[in-house]
Amino acid sequence: MSPQIPLTLKFSNDQGFDGFVGSRDSVSALQTIANGESKEWLYLSGAAGSGKSHLLLATCALAQKQGRRALYFPLTVFAGRLQEVLPDQENADIICLDGLEHCAGHQEDETALFHFHNRARVAGTVVIYAARHAPHGLSLLIPDLQSRLGQCTRLNLESLDDDGRRSVLLQRALQRGLELDDAVLDYMFKRVGRDLLTLTTLLDKLDRESLAAQRKITVPFLRKLLER
Repeated sequence: MSPQIPLTLKFSNDQGFDGFVGSRDSVSALQTIANGESKEWLYLSGAAGSGKSHLLLATCALAQKQGRRALYFPLTVFAGRLQEVLPDQENADIICLDGLEHCAGHQEDETALFHFHNRARVAGTVVIYAARHAPHGLSLLIPDLQSRLGQCTRLNLESLDDDGRRSVLLQRALQRGLELDDAVLDYMFKRVGRDLLTLTTLLDKLDRESLAAQRKITVPFLRKLLER
């Protein structure tokens, strides 16, 4: 029996395609796969914060709504264990492997990926890979694995600029019924930085803290939260 894989069963509105700020061509390609209209294998590449994980989770969410079986593997969690977790998973409709760079250079993981890739092709499973770099930039030990990854259709995601980051934060705030003015956003960028994962995590915390305190989110409120 293969190990039980943690599958995201409930998705927030943040994780849907509507909440993605970026290339609509990428969204369209993934939607057709999630809906069962395409069997194309994809390889998403892009820097941290470019939206790779968001798109993979959105694909799984939409596929599940259509009654299809979709699995999401964050390889930050499963690196070093792929020989245990990948066998027998190719019976799903869609499998998303996020963060290939965490397995590159590890012989056992690469071997497991190579054999999984071949089994999934035979089974008719759609696989979507995501990594910070293109296949030739992953420093893979197995040339045949790099070759197979290179056969996938590649979608390169551009990193968001400050306007894009603002759009993401404002959209997520709106979904939560929060008001974020320019002064608050400016302060977040200045004090926290521009990493989108860090910013959205902070937004989640602001949502909880402002609800508990029954306070509007202002710069003084944000400053006190960060000081704690």
